Amino acid sequence: MFPALRETEAVYLDSASTTQKPESVIAAVNGYHSVRTANAGRGTYAWATSLTREIEAVRERMAGFIGAHSDEVVFTGGSTAGLNAVALSWGLTNLRDGDEILYSPRDHASNVYPWVRLRQLLAGFGRTIGLVPYRVNGLGEADIDDIAAKVSPRTRLIAVSHLHHVFGALTTLEELRGRLDPSIAVCFDCSQSGGHLPVDVAELDADFAVFAGHKMFGAPGTGVLYCRRRRHAELDPFLPGGNSGVFLDDSGLLPGPMPQRMEGGTPDIPGILALGAALDTLDDIGLDTIGTHNRALTQRLITGLRPVPGLEFLPGPAYAPCETGYGIVSFTLAGISAQDLGFVLGELGFLVRAGAHCVPSNNEPGDEDSVRVSTHIYNTFDEIDRFTHSVATIAEEVSS
Repeated sequence: MFPALRETEAVYLDSASTTQKPESVIAAVNGYHSVRTANAGRGTYAWATSLTREIEAVRERMAGFIGAHSDEVVFTGGSTAGLNAVALSWGLTNLRDGDEILYSPRDHASNVYPWVRLRQLLAGFGRTIGLVPYRVNGLGEADIDDIAAKVSPRTRLIAVSHLHHVFGALTTLEELRGRLDPSIAVCFDCSQSGGHLPVDVAELDADFAVFAGHKMFGAPGTGVLYCRRRRHAELDPFLPGGNSGVFLDDSGLLPGPMPQRMEGGTPDIPGILALGAALDTLDDIGLDTIGTHNRALTQRLITGLRPVPGLEFLPGPAYAPCETGYGIVSFTLAGISAQDLGFVLGELGFLVRAGAHCVPSNNEPGDEDSVRVSTHIYNTFDEIDRFTHSVATIAEEVSS
């Protein structure tokens, strides 16, 4: 099913960075370029109109996949593009002097830098907004009590990682449901959870949520931004230009319907078609099956690594009071840097991520460089056992 894994003995353990691509996704990309290349949303000939219908069909599929309406699904260039769209289309319009955004400085840079940039842009217009950091607990989850304590009458947005890309911990804000003022927007980064476990934006009570196609079997450069209907009136047109949902009159640009208001220019047509094929694959396998498999692999990994001398787990499932795990485990090993350990493991055929994992430098305990192992449906227990044995062997060598 995953051609890149057929002709190699390497063990791919970096699915949190990007997933392997099934044959159907590769065929969707190749088919667009080799069989019926055309633009969508413009021409009236069959190639163009059929692509327009197919793109809207993928939008419908994605809406059903996350529990949304089709007019709430915006196609983007990825999670980073989606979060920046929230900052620029919603934040510039709605935030006033003295308003605040709650965020975690230990999240992915894509869920930190857009808010920092937004603060800088608003300062240029004479508006000062506050970025209020909240803590992460020992399990790697957002500290709900700290968030609740820091919510103020000036809070306008809470940004949260649904499944943390380093700690592998799930945060839903369920404990705050019904306690937050409806004027406070909640934005979930679902880059790691989308395609790895069921995600229902209605259950999350999300106003915004972003998904990365390349982390859910799709092609790089394609993503989805969910915009809740109740926020549509607050959104300024994003990327106005050709084929965008705006109208021009004497006063300037007027917003058109959603989701076209947030889209503009020629979309990533092969990427969107590939996303549709990826959703088919995820449906065929089943998200519950993927989740169960990743949980079992996570526990096997933790069990195998726990006895290794000098190995320290970062916050996450290794410290959970019950057996849990979503396929992401990060750790350090005494006597060798994370980058060197990642290199040695790569030479042994284990492809893992090593470094800071796009977490902004803030000198927080537990934010040091680490090795991250991330699994998916194509990984096996035998691969995990061979990996943990190799780490144990390296630990013996560096400690001798």
